[in-house]
Amino acid sequence: MIIITGGAGFIGSAMLWELNRMGKENIIVVDDLGSTTTEKWRNLSGLHFADFIPKDLFPELLEKKAFEGISAIIHMGANSSTTETDADHLLVNNFGYSKRIATFCMEHDIRLIYASSAATYGDGSNGYSDAIEGLTTLRPLNMYGYSKHLFDCWAVKHNILNHAVGLKFFNVYGPNEYHKGDMSSVVYKAFHQIGKNGAMTLFQSHRPDYLDGEQLRDFVYVRDCTRIMAWLLENPSAAGLFNVGSGTPRSFNDLAKATFSALDREPVISYTPMPETLQQKYQYYTCADITKLREAGFSETLTSIEEGINEYVQNYLSSGNPYFDTREPAFQA
Repeated sequence: MIIITGGAGFIGSAMLWELNRMGKENIIVVDDLGSTTTEKWRNLSGLHFADFIPKDLFPELLEKKAFEGISAIIHMGANSSTTETDADHLLVNNFGYSKRIATFCMEHDIRLIYASSAATYGDGSNGYSDAIEGLTTLRPLNMYGYSKHLFDCWAVKHNILNHAVGLKFFNVYGPNEYHKGDMSSVVYKAFHQIGKNGAMTLFQSHRPDYLDGEQLRDFVYVRDCTRIMAWLLENPSAAGLFNVGSGTPRSFNDLAKATFSALDREPVISYTPMPETLQQKYQYYTCADITKLREAGFSETLTSIEEGINEYVQNYLSSGNPYFDTREPAFQA
């Protein structure tokens, strides 16, 4: 049995699809579906799992040993809003909840793979290395990033990461992110903006060393994320913190052009001033150092934004069913 917390969310439901594709269906999904306005439930509608457990009930049931034969817990459940202002909520939901799951896994020798975040790197001035030795030098810029960083530090202190895996996801895009609202990817927003206006707007640069739209990000296709997670399930000797990104920084202009190309349109891009409230916290460059992941043995080729966006736009966003579904063929990068 495999348990996925946040299993109806973006990466969680994508991982459920990946496991179904591998022939695994003895899976328990843990989540909070919220109101019907988000339609988060649709992320599960084409997938197979054994049971659904409400998020608030799960830790107590777990500690009472209500589940038998657990081989792994994939802990993706969290409040992932970088603009969340309720610090106490983030500490309870992202830190305290994770500690209970991790403690249980270590006490019962259960494989744990959990979501950390690239938000732990802050402004990037201390680099993007996932080496545990540099963990204490990181200074996140928001409370979400700090809640994830706090758990990473706790996991190191209690030797959790000698056996478990923490994943620092960079800028993930792809199917099943539609419920995320303002936190959805730039690709998703670009698709709808271009469809509505025939054009796309990006932030101007407020630094002389970057032209408008040339700010750089590590964009990673969600199916690459699930391939990495599946590999980690199959290779339990791999442990510690791992960056999950493409390892290649690309500009927002590149992303916009790839989206226009996927829609068979000529690029029409304009630039708007960045709000002053963002200017001091804005990252002009992010790039996952995936050396440690490669050295651990993951050797598969990762997807370029041109390939990933084309697949996302044509096979999902432009289709009648934009969700992951077990009836679809496997994606070939």
